[in-house]
Amino acid sequence: MSEQHLSEQEIIRREKLVELQKAGIDPYPAALYPVNISAAAIKENYKGEENKADFAEVCVAGRIMSVRDMGKANFAVLQDGSGKIQFYIRQDDICLTEDKSMYQLVWKKLIDIGDFIGIKGFVFTTKTGETSIHIKEFTILSKALRPLPIVKEKDGETYDEVTDPEFRYRQRYADLIVNPGVKEVFIKRTKMMNAIRAFLNDHGALEVDTPVLQSIPGGAAARPFSTHHNALDMPMYMRIANELYLKRLIVGGFEWVYEFSRNFRNEGMDRTHNPEFTVLEFYTAYKDYEWMMDTTEQLLEKTAIATNGIATVQSGENEISFKAPYKRITMYDAIKEHTGFDISEMDEEGIRNVCVQLKIHADAKWGKGKLIDEIFGGRCEHHYIQPTFITDYPVEMSPLTKKHRSKPGLVERFELMINGKEIANAYSELNDPIEQRERFEEQIKLMERGDDEAMFIDHDFLRALEYGMPPTSGIGFGIDRLCMLLTGQVSIQDVLLFPMMRPEKMN
Repeated sequence: MSEQHLSEQEIIRREKLVELQKAGIDPYPAALYPVNISAAAIKENYKGEENKADFAEVCVAGRIMSVRDMGKANFAVLQDGSGKIQFYIRQDDICLTEDKSMYQLVWKKLIDIGDFIGIKGFVFTTKTGETSIHIKEFTILSKALRPLPIVKEKDGETYDEVTDPEFRYRQRYADLIVNPGVKEVFIKRTKMMNAIRAFLNDHGALEVDTPVLQSIPGGAAARPFSTHHNALDMPMYMRIANELYLKRLIVGGFEWVYEFSRNFRNEGMDRTHNPEFTVLEFYTAYKDYEWMMDTTEQLLEKTAIATNGIATVQSGENEISFKAPYKRITMYDAIKEHTGFDISEMDEEGIRNVCVQLKIHADAKWGKGKLIDEIFGGRCEHHYIQPTFITDYPVEMSPLTKKHRSKPGLVERFELMINGKEIANAYSELNDPIEQRERFEEQIKLMERGDDEAMFIDHDFLRALEYGMPPTSGIGFGIDRLCMLLTGQVSIQDVLLFPMMRPEKMN
């Protein structure tokens, strides 16, 4: 950034940087700083005279968040990774060099809010009852050249948070500094994923990794991101799903595999969609979609409790219970319940006419499956607030799913709806290689009609199936959407550390 584009405060901070260097102080030292306790641990464990001796020599490091100037003594607040703590600094106690005027030069003139410092001293309780650190020594650890956004606090409560989404999502690093509670969302996200991983590991599943760069973007009906591999001189795609690779592993003899998969779909962005997102998929041999519904209920109930301590969460006005069991209803029954139309015996033209009557867009290039999906998405799914399994989908919607054992024209598939959105999608997996090839060929016909979300034919996957795949059930969970539910967030951007943004115009 050129000097002419710097704000007045940024120019002043750079001048202070030079003054520190002239004073022989390295504003970015590389030495190890001997932190021996966190701010949270001090506030949680200090009991005053009862254990004062245990806190006679504490060493904490973090960022200065506020300063109350009282002349020869100041109160200030330091924030480390665990939280905030007040400290007391007095001129007569501080000596960075033999010259005690360094308090006036360095602390009073060259230190700013946002700077990282290390402090050493003893813990005490102020007259107002606040646990604080009386510091005897401080060390500059990193000079901040850009001022933090202004956040107002009173009596420990924040009442003027930085809320501008453009700032918060683009500068997540600053958002995490100044907005209380943001870090907690991502701590809960990690707890959630750890709970899922523990459940699967405890039940005998094996975590695996599969390719992100793929020559065939298979496993879902979605538009991929494309790129080019220079060494091989061939087109490549960012994965839209990891399903076909995990099923290859079932063919190879693994009986339960899972992966937290970073997927990429070159599609729209809104409050529940980001082009880059996380999915958990797992596949289990000798199981079906009925078993998968039972397992999903157990997994999500335990995950909710591990993340929040209870099985219920608040999402806006809705209190959602993850306690098993969950409601189950077929897709055709759901459509009939919420539209009044029984489409179970209709052909493509009949369903297209239903779309017209319901004022649902029905693109000419869409087939029967896509039309049904639009009806359900537009008229039904928002009704399902409590966890609900939507079961038994039309075969046209599910090219990778086994046909229903007792209901012609349907497949053994379910989607889990919570708070009006799909959270999981599961099948009794199609393992007949001849039928799978026919299903893929139907997808090619849709592609030729202009459906840019139709599936490619993956010939290597078909070859794998020809070696034989046992009866298998598989599922994919939208981890970001599940995290939104368990943390009470309304936008997917709030559970992604660095969501996709339009390019920023830099000065």
